[in-house]
Formats: sequence, structure tokens, C-alpha cells
Amino acid sequence: MQDFQSFLAPAKINLFLHITGQRADGYHLLQTVFRLLDFYDTIQLKPTQDGAIKRVNDIAGVPAAQDLCVRAAKLLQQYSQCPLGVEMIVEKRIPMGGGLGGGSSDAATVLMALNRLWQLNLSRAQLLSLGLQLGADVPFFIYGTNAWAEGVGEQLQTISLKEAYYLVLTPNVHVSTAQIFANKQLTKNAIPKTMSDFSRASNCSVLNSANDNSNTAFTNHLEKVVCNDYPAVSACLTWLKQFGDARMSGSGASVFLEVASEKIANELWQQKPKEVLGFSVQGFVAKGLNQHPLIDFVSH
Repeated sequence: MQDFQSFLAPAKINLFLHITGQRADGYHLLQTVFRLLDFYDTIQLKPTQDGAIKRVNDIAGVPAAQDLCVRAAKLLQQYSQCPLGVEMIVEKRIPMGGGLGGGSSDAATVLMALNRLWQLNLSRAQLLSLGLQLGADVPFFIYGTNAWAEGVGEQLQTISLKEAYYLVLTPNVHVSTAQIFANKQLTKNAIPKTMSDFSRASNCSVLNSANDNSNTAFTNHLEKVVCNDYPAVSACLTWLKQFGDARMSGSGASVFLEVASEKIANELWQQKPKEVLGFSVQGFVAKGLNQHPLIDFVSH
């Protein structure tokens, strides 16, 4: 009988996020840079012969039928006509609903790991297509490297990013992504930037310098709307901005600060507020990754 095997699902942050338009189907067009972090959920998988897809642990607020991991395994099984099944244990560390991509990353890890465990040998292009059916952030994790993204987030180009550490804080509020995108105050027609614009700005700026404004052309356009609607996010951001050019990731609630060393990140972590406006604050220190730990599980 085969034992469970463990696979990592890394968090991501958006170094910036601009909304450049909206498609006829309602999806928003964006530009962003996705950065992988060495902070992980863990997915344990055990292939079975009976064809059943089962999550065997409980996750508060996530029924198994709605879990992206279960949906990813079923989609892969259906697409490949694989007769095998799987039992899975999903160990969450990445805050849920925090703009850190935890659910999307978990689904991507299931697709890549089962591609190997079920010996399907599907290409990255095939898995990217399946991932997009599950959610707009899933393809990035399958892509496997830090990326400049456009479209709804599925048009990806590898981008080189300097070594950096991050302090990430998440107030215990649930931000409704749909509500934020529907907000009339949201800027939805930003002038598109180029990847070389971003590289030039990020190489010029020292992101942990509070007085440096050279990177202000690259911000998160959702940030102002979220901060207006969720004062706890605004309070966390204000606290971090004492120390540098802090940003919100995705549609929140997580905010982060890029710093030059693990020592600085840990010193700030020791000072972080335990709560803001009555909401508890969790968080972590992480280093930026260059590539996904499962990048070699998929052939190009």
C-alpha cells in the first residue's frame, strides 16, 4: 500500500497590480508581477486504485466539494481519462482569502504532482489550460517562475527579480474580491506599462527606503478601494509604511514590505502589532523564490 507523499504549494505576492480594462464577459484585464515566496501550504497525496477523489481532512469553511484541490484532481482525471483516484490531506499555512494565492497554489500543486504520480506526462501547456479553468491565478503557479502577467493573469513571461525578503501581514478580515472589482471608485483603464519599465523602476529603487519614490508608478490599483472599505487593512499598511514602500497583495487583505535582509524582516516582525482596530494580525517572514519547487514535475 502506497503511503502519502508531501508536496509544497508556495504563496505569492503581487509586486504591483494595474487594471487596464474589462472584457465583455466581465473579467478584468490586468498587468502584474507575481513573485513566489518560500512560505508554503503542504499537500499530501496517496494514489488509489478505486478512481475516487477524496480529501480526508476537514478545513474550516471549505467543504471538500468546493475545494480547488478536489476540483483540480477531478478535472485532471476527466481530461486524462485516468482510472486512478487519490486521497489528499491539505495542510493550510497560507492565510485564506488574503491575496496570497493559497487556494490557487494548492490546486496547481495537485495538478503537477498528480501528473507525475498518475504518470500522465502531460505538457506544461496542457496543465496551464486546465489551471485556467480553475482560476485566473492557477496558471502562474504551474508556469513555475516569477512572472510578468497580462490578460486575466494567464499571459505570462518569466521575469528576473533580485533577492529579497518580505514581511507579510494579514489582518483577520475577509475581503470580497467581487465587491472590490465592482466598486465604482476602482480605476479600470490604466495605461499599460512594459516589463522593461518595471525592471528599470525596481532596479533604481531601494524598496526598503521610506523616502524613495522612484517606484510609485507601479502600485496596486485595488489598494485604495480596499483600504476605504476595510480600515484594518489600511491600518496594517500604515504601520508597514513607516519602514518603506509597503504594498497590498492581490485584492488583500495581506500587505507586505520588501526588505534587503532576513535580519531586517525578523526585527520588524518582532515589532508587529498583534491586532489593529480590534482585528488580530497574523503574518510571516519569507524569502522570494526564483522558481516553484515542483517546476521539474512537468515537461515543456
